[in-house]
Amino acid sequence: MSEGIQGRKRVGFVVGGSLKDNLQVRLQVPAQDVQEGAFVVIESGDWLFHGLVTDLQLGATDPRFADEPGGGHMPQELASLLHGQTLYTNLQVLPALMMERGPEPGTPAEQEWLKAIEAGLREAPQALPVKTVPAHHAAAMLASQGDIAEIFGKAENKDSFIIGTTREQGHPVRINLRKLVQRSSGIFGATGTGKSFLTLVVLAGLIKHDQVSLLIFDMHNEYAYDVQDKNKGTSVHGLQQKFGKSKVQIVGLGSGAKAIYRGNAPDINLEIAKDDIQIEDIELLWSELNLRDTAPNTLNALATSFGAQWFARFMALGPGKKEEGLEDGDYPEDSIEGWAERHNIHPKAVSALHSRLKNKIDNLDYVTGGSSNKAVDQIVDALKNGKHVILSFGKHDRDLDYLLVSNLLTRKIRAKWEAMMIESYNEKKAEPRPLVIVVEEAHKLLNKELASQTTFSTIARELRKYNVTLLVIDQRPSQIYDEVMSQLGTRISGWLGDDDDIRAVLSGLAGRETLKGMLSRLQSGEDVLLLGPWGVPMPLPVRSRRFNNDFWQEELGDKAAGGKSEQQLKRELGF
Repeated sequence: MSEGIQGRKRVGFVVGGSLKDNLQVRLQVPAQDVQEGAFVVIESGDWLFHGLVTDLQLGATDPRFADEPGGGHMPQELASLLHGQTLYTNLQVLPALMMERGPEPGTPAEQEWLKAIEAGLREAPQALPVKTVPAHHAAAMLASQGDIAEIFGKAENKDSFIIGTTREQGHPVRINLRKLVQRSSGIFGATGTGKSFLTLVVLAGLIKHDQVSLLIFDMHNEYAYDVQDKNKGTSVHGLQQKFGKSKVQIVGLGSGAKAIYRGNAPDINLEIAKDDIQIEDIELLWSELNLRDTAPNTLNALATSFGAQWFARFMALGPGKKEEGLEDGDYPEDSIEGWAERHNIHPKAVSALHSRLKNKIDNLDYVTGGSSNKAVDQIVDALKNGKHVILSFGKHDRDLDYLLVSNLLTRKIRAKWEAMMIESYNEKKAEPRPLVIVVEEAHKLLNKELASQTTFSTIARELRKYNVTLLVIDQRPSQIYDEVMSQLGTRISGWLGDDDDIRAVLSGLAGRETLKGMLSRLQSGEDVLLLGPWGVPMPLPVRSRRFNNDFWQEELGDKAAGGKSEQQLKRELGF
């Protein structure tokens, strides 16, 4: 394989194709030297074209040469000539970006070109969406480490974070963390493909980057303390263990909550006041509560009758008996039946709703009387001041708990951020710190049936202007509402086997038809596909970074947990 300029390795030349149907590149090296997903640079005139190998196809100038193997009956020189000229391999290359090439490196013309850019007399070259095609026979090369850095970010850029390496040559691939959080994003992959580990890698990068605050809904208690790798039988320290309480706060659900692992007590105990529960929160739990069709009318009447205290006052009602001396059908005013009669609603419908709310919601040990929001205020203060909050659900691991608490808490925090943003605009103050809300099992909150009722859908669609975005994590992206998926600026996906899930992850992206097979052929637990259109310049499969002790050593070094000594770090890392 010959060396191209700037360390690129030539693999072939362009023989045809189009923007719509991909470019065809004739291979000049053994097919085993190039893999599906390889990053290819094509040099043509004054431009560099950056593309992705989506397929390798065997071809022949005459079908007879392919159908009748004859190399073994020929001298070696003739057999080599046959395979090089009449039998060949073509690459299908998806063109993604184009960039002005500039003069040849090391020439006086290049020096003049660079001086003009530095003086502001001409714009610096930048990657642009591809709008044309390279010339016939333009040289195609595997991208060098410099090419990868030029497109995906350089080491000296403080916003760049290594997410993995190219599969062929091991070149580091970076994502821009600042762009990542400017719009909502998603991490996807089938069960067992390492979504949680990949999420931990990204979250650790964001915490170290220190430009946003994270609110993490930790449904399965995987992020705060020791993280178990069941496949390898090892454990790695979690986010609070490595960054310390000064950066990461743990919230436990309920007054007596333990953060589940090793009995660690949370920094904040979260309780839900009855007055905080709104009609929308109950409607969100429709299937979990098995509500009847009459429930919406009853709930609206309760809100009209009791106002913000509807839940507490409704729960205070009890079954009633007809009072003697009154007309048939009259019940005490403080009874379920009495309230139903006054509002012309069938008493049995009201009684059924009362029973379900009493047993499913009112009896939860983290639902309390009153209207105290101290825990919510503590969480907001922590996020405002640059800390990161992990809400551990502990023993409360039902879908009902997750739906109720995450939506209710997010609604309050969203309102706070909106108010702070409006205040900053009106009074010319600094904007609130950007907030990323991390949501596991996203399809439970953002499916088509519930999306219109959850705060999360509103955040995905509208809250970017208030500095609030989502990071959704899910194994079934096809069950997430299309409108929400369309708002995700960056998507990172591991292996997916279901066709509907693959289509959902690729929806709205250029070249999605050619990327389908690539997504289904990723190595489970090892490879991920980076997708835009916002946070990633072009699609690229990478070998994802491992979440292990080496990761912590590489990222934090001697700075872990506020400047611990080298000996302390070695003991923590098991050396």
